[in-house]
Amino acid sequence: MKRGLIFLVLLAIWSSEGRADGASALKTLMTGDDSRGWHAVGRLNIGERSFCTGSLIAPDLVLTAAHCMYDAETGLRIQDGDVQFLADWRGGRASAYRGVKRSIVHPGFHFSDKDFAERVAFDVAILELDQPIRNSTITPFSTDARPSKGAEVGVVSYAHDRADSPSLQEVCYVLARQGGSLVLSCDVDFGSSGAPIFTIEDGEARIVSLISAKAKVNGTPVALGTALEVPLADLMALRGGSDGVFHKSEPVVRRLPRSETQSATGAKFLRP
Repeated sequence: MKRGLIFLVLLAIWSSEGRADGASALKTLMTGDDSRGWHAVGRLNIGERSFCTGSLIAPDLVLTAAHCMYDAETGLRIQDGDVQFLADWRGGRASAYRGVKRSIVHPGFHFSDKDFAERVAFDVAILELDQPIRNSTITPFSTDARPSKGAEVGVVSYAHDRADSPSLQEVCYVLARQGGSLVLSCDVDFGSSGAPIFTIEDGEARIVSLISAKAKVNGTPVALGTALEVPLADLMALRGGSDGVFHKSEPVVRRLPRSETQSATGAKFLRP
């Protein structure tokens, strides 16, 4: 089973200033110096044959894509005990290894949903680790509101062709905002699901989105990311109402009206 990105086809028209011109190349983070500041990004091993990317947002909490927690062939939820977080995985070693005690997938996400706009918008999950990671070199990331169209962002991700060390793309761009999702010029591939999209302010990287899917727009590869702020707030509220097994109360699920699944650019999500 190959864990990875949903592949979609999009049709869109946007102005030339929204294109990927100026995006930087991927840089492999091979050494401790290379990865300084990114140690809280790690590989999520799922079962024995697949992986996604996750990032620490609290000592015991990892943020990733909801679809990573489903078997792509059967559509069934992955058992939490079959998932392991390897913080700062590089060259066959990690700075910390943790199991997953519990996963919480956003209740608005449905693995079999054919409305890909809604699927991407709610493609968020949080994983509670079996033990907190308390390491002076692994600092959890803060999160922030979604960036505007044209904003400069970056991404740190693993992928099928860079599974043993993460890669950093310091500069890519928000090409469009569509309801609860973002279209990005970032370079991603299978295994990048759940990778953090970040902005940097005053020298601090803040997560503003997660990689959900890769796609093509007029033949040009792009990435699709969640508009993280609202679904993450829902998940944290759900976790706060937990009884330690699952939950006592449900958050309000914000289903996107059909009219909000298109942006002003005219971009449309189509079935592959």
